[in-house]
Amino acid sequence: MKRQPAHAGTFYPDTRESLIDAIEKAFMHRLGPGELPPRPPPPYKGSAIGIMSPHAGYMYSGHVAAHGYLRLAEAGEPEVVFLIGPNHYGYGSPIALDESEYWVTPLGEVEVDVELEEEMASLERLFAFDFTAHKYEHSLEVQLPFLQYVFGDEFKIVPISMMLQSPEAASRVGRTIARVIEEHGLKAYVVASSDMSHYVDARIAREKDMRAISRILELDVEGLYRVVVEEDVSMCGVGPVMSLIEVARGLGYTSPRLLQYANSGDVTGDYRQVVAYASIIFERAKA
Repeated sequence: MKRQPAHAGTFYPDTRESLIDAIEKAFMHRLGPGELPPRPPPPYKGSAIGIMSPHAGYMYSGHVAAHGYLRLAEAGEPEVVFLIGPNHYGYGSPIALDESEYWVTPLGEVEVDVELEEEMASLERLFAFDFTAHKYEHSLEVQLPFLQYVFGDEFKIVPISMMLQSPEAASRVGRTIARVIEEHGLKAYVVASSDMSHYVDARIAREKDMRAISRILELDVEGLYRVVVEEDVSMCGVGPVMSLIEVARGLGYTSPRLLQYANSGDVTGDYRQVVAYASIIFERAKA
């Protein structure tokens, strides 16, 4: 079974040529990193474990996402990428893996590591195989063309949809991922898909978001969740980000860095009701 793209032609272009053009424009955007990633990428270095990456339409957030994908490209080619995203549509199981064998985009097919998924499900009962949680969801789909552009088709993916985004659930997801990475010695990345504040004034968005981002940069799962709840930060992927923090803490990637923060108003010129985006990389501390 193959998961066909649900959002090609809306969140991102639906032809190979136009999609490559959109991705390259994101890298070269005035708010992007200003350079294209190395191609082919270097061998895996183990210097980074993953990124927090936005998932809006490419015209609004692609340039922010490009910062993280440039850094992953520089960190080298992985064997597997764990994609963790929020469940926006309410379909399927609370924590859902996907039994599809391949995910398809206009750039081709990427294999799902079903054996690794089965192992994860045997280790942690929160995981369930449920295609319906993934069929219409955009938060993971929009990450895949960036990964394909940077790494080709030699890597596998483990897609995880999180409707349940409690600190406990995120910790269990993150610890399971860290365990299989460590036990198998995987050359792996984790991509936590999340946007920041939604539909508020840009100034308010920045104030709230920076409080949450400060907790992310401290690898503080409990503090991040507390800020999101108490400050009413409309961050849609707090669960995936908390999961990535658990992976980073468990495997010793203790130096996250904010690469870029921007909002939709930077594109539209309307700063009254923005959606905000952040790109954060999780790296090892430099000696």
